[in-house]
Amino acid sequence: MSSSTDTTNTPDPRRWLILAVIGLAQLMVVLDISVVNIALPSAQAALHFSDTDRQWIITAYALSFGSLLLFGGKLGDIFGRKVTFIVGLIGFAIVSAVGGAATSFLMLVVARACQGAFGALLAPAALSLLTTTFSDSRDRGKAFGVYGAIAGGGAAVGVLLGGLLTEYLSWRWCLYVNLIFAVIAIAGAVPLLPRQTRLGWHGLDLFGLVVGAGSMFCLVYGFANASTHNWHTPSTWGFLAAGVLLLPLFVIREARAKNPLLPLGVIADRNRGGANIGVLAAGAGIFGIFLFLTFYLRQNLGYSPVGTGLAFLPMIAMIMIFSNLANIVLLPRIGPKPLISGGLLAAAGAMVWLTGIGAHTSYVHDVLGPTLLAGAGLGFNFAAGLNTGTFGVTAATAGVASATVNTMQQIGGSIGTSLLTTVATQSGNDFIRVHGRAAAAGGPAAAKAVAGQALVHGYTTAFWWSAAIFAGQRTASGLRVPPRSEAISFIPW
Repeated sequence: MSSSTDTTNTPDPRRWLILAVIGLAQLMVVLDISVVNIALPSAQAALHFSDTDRQWIITAYALSFGSLLLFGGKLGDIFGRKVTFIVGLIGFAIVSAVGGAATSFLMLVVARACQGAFGALLAPAALSLLTTTFSDSRDRGKAFGVYGAIAGGGAAVGVLLGGLLTEYLSWRWCLYVNLIFAVIAIAGAVPLLPRQTRLGWHGLDLFGLVVGAGSMFCLVYGFANASTHNWHTPSTWGFLAAGVLLLPLFVIREARAKNPLLPLGVIADRNRGGANIGVLAAGAGIFGIFLFLTFYLRQNLGYSPVGTGLAFLPMIAMIMIFSNLANIVLLPRIGPKPLISGGLLAAAGAMVWLTGIGAHTSYVHDVLGPTLLAGAGLGFNFAAGLNTGTFGVTAATAGVASATVNTMQQIGGSIGTSLLTTVATQSGNDFIRVHGRAAAAGGPAAAKAVAGQALVHGYTTAFWWSAAIFAGQRTASGLRVPPRSEAISFIPW
């Protein structure tokens, strides 16, 4: 049922053009997680939905994306990554156009859910195409450095792009812009991407698919629900419990299935497993940085949408620089452990540094330094984690290995966003309960000052939690440092 092989002994002379196509598609998927955030107030005013409903614009994307990633990766292995990559691009573009033209809240939510579904088809295909294109080449480190920069900095690019589009065009262009990305990527993918082996259905593990997707759905929904309700409601803890209980059932099924959805050998390798844990932690923390720094810059320092996006540019630059430094120079020599673990520790230090912000502090003196350090740490982590998480797998499992890494990042993002939002909200409310009565006695100006301090108190509490997530996952990653000879062969130089 198939045609040609995935790789040859000679590197594809068009590989850098292929990287550009893959990078553009991945940028579209990653920035769509954050590009809509700044546009939400404008969309809410246009479509007349409540603050509670607003969360579903983000959650709908995360739910379908996170729960369908493994299935999307498996489809790439079954039908060939070129086919699934192009279908994902076309589908993503169509539903983005529908979302941009939305006339109701329901229409927008459905479009966002469909975006997530096509993103779950597109993201693992993109990473597995990168894995097979640069499978045994001196340029693998450079390619994964670029890809890691996109994966780590795409959310920040989304904040900047969302601000520009919302301020100068319309919130609808935060969705319409995907048509431009998709058309360019499709135009490059059709002639450039090679035909690849199609493995065929071979008895797809439907039971494993249902259990795996159900577990991811329950976990993402439970954490997302916590940020809009609380941890004590049945719709939060019930879904979280179901997601946790389904995980061991999924593992048992995959260990016994003839054609598993996720061959356990993909994550049983110590380095690949540790890399996935590192990506999970980075995903949890990075969205907290973007979310709360965006709020802080907008609400406390009075930045415009565009100014807020520009404030993240130094962090994007650091992610790009250190992603390439990690994969091109350091990973072939020292292995993944110092980079992933060290990157998480640097990010933890940046979060501790950010706890020093106040209601009226300066961006240059109090925000720029921590974001530069966070960018360096996350650049190390994402680049080395994505490379290591997909290194050494066979062509037949490249899709599910890529999907697993993407799933870790998405689940981490869902956990981080919901957990940190809940923590920030509760700590801010506690601050107002303690200081609110005295502030009210001092008049409107005092009450306003306490409200601003409460916001900052919530943000800094979330930053402390982010630091704990980064530091805790650093100790749990389980990565090893190979001998120098093995490190050199670990990623071809």
